[in-house]
Amino acid sequence: MHSVTAIVVAHDGARWLKETLAAVLRQTRPLDRVVGVDNGSRDGSGKLLTEAFGPGNVLTLPRSTGFGEAVHEVLRRLPPAPGGQEWVWLLHDDCAPDAHALQALLWAAEQDPKAAILGPKLRDWLDRRVLLEMGVTVSRSGRRDTGLEPREYDQGQHDDGIADVLSVSTAGMLIRRDVWDELSGLDPALPLFRDDLDLCWRARAAGHRVLNVSDAVAWHAEASARRRRRIASSEQHPRRLDRRNGLFVLMANVPFGALVRALLRNVIGSTLRALLFLLAKQPANALDELAALGAVIGHPLRLWRARKARKKGRKQGWPAIRRKLTPPGAALRRLADMVQGFLAGAGPVDSAGRHHAAADPGQEDDGDELLTDSGGVQRVLSSPGVVLFLILAVITLAAERTLLPALLSSGGHLGGGALVPVTGSASDLWRLYIEDHHAAGLGSQTWAPPYVAVLAGLSAVALGKTWLAVAVVLLGCVPLAGLSAYAATKRMISYTPARVWLAATYALLPVTTGVIAGGRLGTAVVIVLLPVYAALATRVIAGSRRAAWGFGLLLAVGTAFVPLVYVLVAILGGLAAVSFGGIRRGVRRSLVIGLGTPVVLLLPWLVQIAREPGRILLESGLHDARLIDPRLGADHLLMLSPGGPGVPPVWATAGLIAVALAALLLRRHQMVVAIGWGVMLFGVLVAIVVSRVNDAAWPGVPLAFAATGLLVAAAHQAHRIAEFRAARGLRRLGAMLIVVVAFATPLAAAALWVTRGAHGPLRGDLSDPVPVLAELQSEPGEGTLLLRPRDGRVGYTLMRGRGPLIGESDLESPRDVTDRFTAAVAGLASGRGSTYVETLASSGVRFVTVPGTVDPALQRALDSQPSLVRVSLSETGGLWRVAGQVTVPPPPATAGTLHRSWLWAQGGLLVLVLILASPGARTKEPEGDYVEAPAEEAPRSRRRAKEGRAKEDRVPA
Repeated sequence: MHSVTAIVVAHDGARWLKETLAAVLRQTRPLDRVVGVDNGSRDGSGKLLTEAFGPGNVLTLPRSTGFGEAVHEVLRRLPPAPGGQEWVWLLHDDCAPDAHALQALLWAAEQDPKAAILGPKLRDWLDRRVLLEMGVTVSRSGRRDTGLEPREYDQGQHDDGIADVLSVSTAGMLIRRDVWDELSGLDPALPLFRDDLDLCWRARAAGHRVLNVSDAVAWHAEASARRRRRIASSEQHPRRLDRRNGLFVLMANVPFGALVRALLRNVIGSTLRALLFLLAKQPANALDELAALGAVIGHPLRLWRARKARKKGRKQGWPAIRRKLTPPGAALRRLADMVQGFLAGAGPVDSAGRHHAAADPGQEDDGDELLTDSGGVQRVLSSPGVVLFLILAVITLAAERTLLPALLSSGGHLGGGALVPVTGSASDLWRLYIEDHHAAGLGSQTWAPPYVAVLAGLSAVALGKTWLAVAVVLLGCVPLAGLSAYAATKRMISYTPARVWLAATYALLPVTTGVIAGGRLGTAVVIVLLPVYAALATRVIAGSRRAAWGFGLLLAVGTAFVPLVYVLVAILGGLAAVSFGGIRRGVRRSLVIGLGTPVVLLLPWLVQIAREPGRILLESGLHDARLIDPRLGADHLLMLSPGGPGVPPVWATAGLIAVALAALLLRRHQMVVAIGWGVMLFGVLVAIVVSRVNDAAWPGVPLAFAATGLLVAAAHQAHRIAEFRAARGLRRLGAMLIVVVAFATPLAAAALWVTRGAHGPLRGDLSDPVPVLAELQSEPGEGTLLLRPRDGRVGYTLMRGRGPLIGESDLESPRDVTDRFTAAVAGLASGRGSTYVETLASSGVRFVTVPGTVDPALQRALDSQPSLVRVSLSETGGLWRVAGQVTVPPPPATAGTLHRSWLWAQGGLLVLVLILASPGARTKEPEGDYVEAPAEEAPRSRRRAKEGRAKEDRVPA
């Protein structure tokens, strides 16, 4: 015979307590004893308890009393019930059980003699279809896990009758009194949150079972967790208290080996989470995460005492408890959801670990979740942007059919044109960027250009392989540019077919195919970033500071590779400030942030560029005049063709020009069309200046700006096509003609590129410029001089044990050292005496090599030098060794304090800009008012249905 004592603990819960008390008194299985506890309520909760239970059944305790301490005090004063098995039913003041809940719990207890703790299915107080809990577990990092999706509706999908779980909530918990006494009940050191997990963990370790009964239902408001009332039992924020107690319970109950692993896991994990919270502009969450960890590991004696009290049965019960913990795969999915939420702008919120059923204003309408496809692969593959990316990738593979196989199969180096043969790794690039003195070549004190750091970061992402990072950016710039253009124009162009056309046309511009053939890594980076600039610029003009920080950061990346980008953007930004500064609030401030960020991040390097204005027109890499078309006419520039290798015929972009001209004839949105054409004309004018002023400058970047403006002007009016197609006569015919002409540009460009292939100076099978013999027989610091005879002149490169890294071509050696060494190379190539060999030896030159077939005149000149000994000579090249003593120049004794200080400052500024530009969002605390909602009809339990009950009770709202 069972005896049940119900204990209802109230604390400022009058808004829920009346319904809770009515639900308790309406149980179909009558209660034997009821006791109410009022923990210093100030809202009349004590009066409600007295009216419901009588003055002799209500206990008043101080306001700071916790839930577990209140239950302890009741059971200390209340003698055990005579005869039979006594059960204690614990209820919160904001938990209203269904009328048949107690009956279902007792029925489940009769089915299993080992059952010591049972809990009901908890649903949300407001939206009574939403599941809150059906048992709770915890991850190995101490994070609460319900196993439910956020706002998951109860449709009977989890109704398994009786489920063996790790823990149940104290809201509706039914526990045998003898087990309570055996385990000493709830831990008073946990006045709120996770006290139920700790009690159930200890019960399972003692050999008892914890069950969740799906036929028993209760509705819970989670008032303390959602901050619907002030917490008096603790001064800490609920979020910090919940995290602290979760860590404490985990570390107090696991065996020693698991404790050590939990400590390491949580120190690393909490640090990473705090960093994500900071990036998401949630400093309070970050502080709570670290403070909670510190509150546990900072009090080792308290943890030791807790572990000592829980020593009995810990090791014996651990195997069974470990199986109930959150699987590692689920924890990884939760981390992925957290990062996804951060990138989506919602902040890194861990939904599965929170009391997460609070209403979300962004949720779908009722029933919509049943119509939404939940398959991630299907959603990705059905996206037009992804499909476009895959099509462009296939086109790229077909066009680069000679580059990629050579790069992947022969083990050669990618290089040629403006690209230095790619060698080294991410660590080599980082070393190049941070070192004060560069020993490469003739030595240099010049600071490495900032694009080296960007490329080093990309190489680190590519598992440290620089060649892979360069190949993805350069060889894959066509699909990357298409995906970037499609994603960036989401807010500007709502008509999806127009976005697809814009992205495909942009990706297959003559500039893009010319970039690949010419090995122009810097322009490839700008091509991918340019649509993002346009998208962020629209938000900057609207006054968004976060967009301004992101715009400035990405503009700094593009400027590091191509300085001309900043000049173009600054001019357009000045025009925007004049046009919109007096109309929209915050525009000037946002423009100052966007244009000032690159200057601050790249300040010393920009000063060097300003001293030589001609370098503004050049991009990163080698500057070879043979890559520039000297006969480039104005018609080519007007048709957006920059000239050079890999560029299609001038007529390939005729369709784009025709569609953009047709957009001028439409009357709607003339401002957008005018701005687009203005950007186009501005870009063409800059391209004309660039192509005429500097013979080594390529006008690809300004023409990319021009094409972007033209594409936006044309695509912004594309939604009118649907209107014209719905009409009849000439309008419908005109619409069809415009569509054919528009898609002719990307189709023609793709066909020409695939047919011709990505032929140009860029190759994927370049051999290592340093011969193997020279590399093996050179001492550290000794160099190999590579001679390149061309058109009656001899070029040279001095390599110190390896090929040159990307970025070393931009380093400047002292002028006197360069002039003396150049004169020595010229004398050596002309065969005018051995003094030149001595000069080379004093600069650390041990070997001289000539790749390819050696010119007979150069061969005779080198063989005539007595200090040079020929090592090898073949069709693949020649190698000579300096026979005399070689002196490696020592590095200068300068400390480089200024450089190191700037690197630290630059790193700090970069972190600050990343935080300000990150897509996080500040969390909002719930409002104080709690709007009541009518109760839903309680669900029919499976057991009652079998018994033939036709009518169900409702919990009054």
